[in-house]
Amino acid sequence: MNKKYERYISYIVNDIEKPYFTNMKDHYGLKQDEMELVLSKVFNQPVTIKDTLVYDINGKLIYYEDSSGFWVKKEYDSNGNQIYSENRYGDWYKYEYDSNGNIIYYENSDGEIIDNR
Repeated sequence: MNKKYERYISYIVNDIEKPYFTNMKDHYGLKQDEMELVLSKVFNQPVTIKDTLVYDINGKLIYYEDSSGFWVKKEYDSNGNQIYSENRYGDWYKYEYDSNGNIIYYENSDGEIIDNR
């Protein structure tokens, strides 16, 4: 990758906001392989894109976007448990798990907390 192209991709990575696919198409005119490159840098890991679904290296869905611009972003722990989720409307959800994979803590943006620690 030449330096000018690297700078362009870095600029997009630092500039882009959700909804990612809408912005990558409308504002930057990126192709599919360029979208994977950008999103791999945004999520700091290799990603695979299928339509507007973004999967991590373990096949877990980490980002989804529909044609209306609605999006959901998810994060997972090293055991594959979902630990965080957020969406377009500002709703977020946090989870913690015990060593057996059972949810021991849950919190959301509405102020609901369940603490079984």
